[in-house]
Amino acid sequence: MRKKWLNIALWLAVITVAYNLVEGVISVWFGVQDSTIALLGFGVDSFVEVISGIGILHMMFRMYRKGDDVKQHDRFERDALRVTGTAFYLLAAGLIIGGILKIIQGYKPDTTVVGIIISTLSILTMYFLMRYKLKAGKILDSEAIIADANCTRSCFYLSFILLFSSGLYELLDFAWLDVAGSFGIAIFAFREGKESFEKASAKNLSCSCGSKC
Repeated sequence: MRKKWLNIALWLAVITVAYNLVEGVISVWFGVQDSTIALLGFGVDSFVEVISGIGILHMMFRMYRKGDDVKQHDRFERDALRVTGTAFYLLAAGLIIGGILKIIQGYKPDTTVVGIIISTLSILTMYFLMRYKLKAGKILDSEAIIADANCTRSCFYLSFILLFSSGLYELLDFAWLDVAGSFGIAIFAFREGKESFEKASAKNLSCSCGSKC
């Protein structure tokens, strides 16, 4: 039973990295094409999540080889967390500066339909990943997997910000709604950056990413 759920946890980590990579490419492409800063920021966030996911995948491989839970991050994982944290801070700063410039320029997206589609798919995918990561973590009694599930929960909530701002823009056609969405993503990015550095400095693994175990 334990080996089976370790396999499931490993594959969930692989799926998370692959999905974020594809989501990032599509979001950035259409974010630029449709001039929507919220979707662009969401896509860049997905790329940062790929870096974080690689660190988590490395941790899952360690668990798989040992056949047991891991209690501390190794050097590779700590370095990945610091790179992730720095990238999140840069993303937050870029979105705030970019949003302010867009307001000054009187910018308006061509459409936010793609943002609605991508955020809806992300909500469904992240819910599935979050649910089964939590189940695997509880069955294996693994703080590492539960912490990963709670990080996925943050991505789940972030998708609602994009869906909300993109949906309202299509309904009301207010340009500032897209910028508001980018500011919401910036707040999430800043918080995730802070938590990445905290996890890199912590001696033991713990549930984080703004969620309770």
